[in-house]
Amino acid sequence: MARYILRRFLISIPVLVGVALILFLLLNVVPGDPVTLMMGEHIKPALIEAFRARMHLDDPVLVRFGRYMLGALRGDFGVSYKLQREVSGLIWQAFPHTVKLTIYSAFVSWIIGIPAGIFSAVKHNTLIDRSLMGFSLMGVSLPIFWAGLLMQYVFASRLGWLPVTGYYSIKYYIMPSVVLGWSSAGTVARLTRSNLLEIMKNDFIRTARAKGLSEPSVVACHALKNAMLPVITVMALQVAGLLGGAVMTESVFGIPGIGRIAVDAITHRDMPLLQGTILFTTAIVIAGNLAADIMYAFLDPRIRVEQANS
Repeated sequence: MARYILRRFLISIPVLVGVALILFLLLNVVPGDPVTLMMGEHIKPALIEAFRARMHLDDPVLVRFGRYMLGALRGDFGVSYKLQREVSGLIWQAFPHTVKLTIYSAFVSWIIGIPAGIFSAVKHNTLIDRSLMGFSLMGVSLPIFWAGLLMQYVFASRLGWLPVTGYYSIKYYIMPSVVLGWSSAGTVARLTRSNLLEIMKNDFIRTARAKGLSEPSVVACHALKNAMLPVITVMALQVAGLLGGAVMTESVFGIPGIGRIAVDAITHRDMPLLQGTILFTTAIVIAGNLAADIMYAFLDPRIRVEQANS
C-alpha cells in the first residue's frame, strides 16, 4: 500500500509543475502591460521601467518561472499588484469561505444524487425513473450563473425567504450550496443508477432473492454495497472539484472565496494573484485525485494487486 501511495504521489509532482509552467507562459503572452494597468497610462516611462526592474519583470521568462516556483515551494506566491498584499495571505483569507461552500454543496449533491440514483434503479423504466433522471440532468445542464440568478429572484426577491448575497451565517450559503450541489448531483445520481442496475443482474443478487430476502434488503445489504465503490471515488473527486471551482457561484452570491478573488485578479490583470489562486486550486484538485486513488485502492484490494504487478 505504501508503495502504491508513493507511486501516485510521484506521478502528481510533474503534473503540478507542468500546469504551473503552462499557466506561467500563457499569462505572459496575454496582451497588455500589468505595470501600466496598475500605475496608470500617464506615469513617466522611466518610473514604469524602474518599477518593472524592481519587480524583476524584465528578466527572461524561464528565470522568472524558476524564481516563482522556488517561492511557491515555500508558500510564497508573490505580492498582488493591485492590493499590494501577500498572495498567500489573500488565498488563506478566502479559503475558509470556499471550504464552507464546498462542504455544504457536496452534502447537497450526495443527499440528492444517491437517493435519486437508488430510486431510479429500483423503479427502472418507470415515470419515477424518468422524472428523477430528468431532474438530475437539468441540474447538470443549467448554467450555474443562470440557476443562481433564478433562485435569487424566486427565493430572495419574490418570496423573501433567503438573503440575496453575503456570507455572514449558514442561511447565506443555502442558495449557493443548492445551486452548486444540484449541478454535481446529476453525476452522482446517474452513476449510482447505472452501477446499481449492473450489480442487480449478477448471480448473487438472484441467490439473495431465492433465499426469500425482501427487495429492500437485497438492494441495501447486497447490491448497494457493491455499487457504491465507483460512486465513492467520484464523490471524492467532486469534493476536490468543488473546492477548486465555484468561481461563478461565489461571484453570483457575493462570497469572497478563492473563485471570487480569481475573477477580481482577471479583471485587474493581477498576475501574481491569478497565478497563485490557479496554482493553489490545481494543487487541491491533484491532492483530491490522489486521495480518491488511495481510497479506491483501500476499498478494492484488486487495484493494489494490479499496480504492484505493473
